[in-house]
Formats: sequence, C-alpha cells, structure tokens
Amino acid sequence: MTTPSEPPRWLTGPEQDAWYAWRRMFPLVNAEIARDLSQDSALSEADYDVLSVLGSTDGHRMRISKLAEMMHWSRSRLSHQLTRMEQRGIVRREDVAADGRGAEVVLTEAGVETITTAAPLHVESVRRHLIDILTPEQLAVLAEVGETLRIRFGVERKSPRFSG
Repeated sequence: MTTPSEPPRWLTGPEQDAWYAWRRMFPLVNAEIARDLSQDSALSEADYDVLSVLGSTDGHRMRISKLAEMMHWSRSRLSHQLTRMEQRGIVRREDVAADGRGAEVVLTEAGVETITTAAPLHVESVRRHLIDILTPEQLAVLAEVGETLRIRFGVERKSPRFSG
C-alpha cells in the first residue's frame, strides 16, 4: 500500500492485461451460466447456491447461521432469500430440537427434486461456458489462482464441493 507521499504503483502492461481479463471474465461467464440456470430450471443463482449447499449435506439441513457464514452472506440477506424459497415450497425453517435455540434450514421434497433436476443442467452450462473452453493447464492455473486468493483472504476451506 502506498502512502500519500509515495507515487502510485501503476500496473505494468501484463498486470493491466490480467486485471482487465479478470474484470471481464467473471461477469461474462457468470451471466451466461445465470441465464441458462434461469431458463433451464427457473432458479436464480442465489436459489441454486442455497440448494446446492443443502443438497450436499447429511439430512439436507444446516443451521442458518452456519449456512450464512459458509456462503459469505449476511444473515439478513440469507433470511430474505430463504423467505422467497419457503414461499415456493423448496425449503423450510425448523427450530433446532437438540438445543432449543437457533434454527435450521431444510430442503423439502420439492427442494431435493429441484436441485436433483437442476444440477445436471447447471454443470453442463458450467462446462459449456467455462470448463470445456479452457485447456487442462489453464484450468489448473485458474484453480491455483483461486486457492491462492482463498488463502490470502483467510477463507477456510470448509465449503463442500457443490454439486454443480
């Protein structure tokens, strides 16, 4: 980090190319995958994120506080998202019976069916718009970059591998 008395450390040509590539890459790929998800499954990215995490847990349930932490969402954002999903009958909230405090979110039968149907379509979209375009070497570099950034920002590797 520079101080006001130090000149800025401007990006070099290759650094600027990398920065611009990063800035363009994510929104382009994400928009295509989100469009497919909406068309194929009538789900938003947020719906899919919640369903895929719950779908990969034992019993298809998780404490709401843990889910918010895992997804790096505020409890408020998650609460609003869960309300929308409850209205569609794909999740429900339950009190935690073991300790009488806190709540869990649980996939309903309709939620399990929804993620089971959506996951293969979603993974095909991910393949079409990212995985199959890159070489194995490029994928390895992308994974390495992601891991480096995860470590740099102190994010624990506690997220399950999502189903898609």
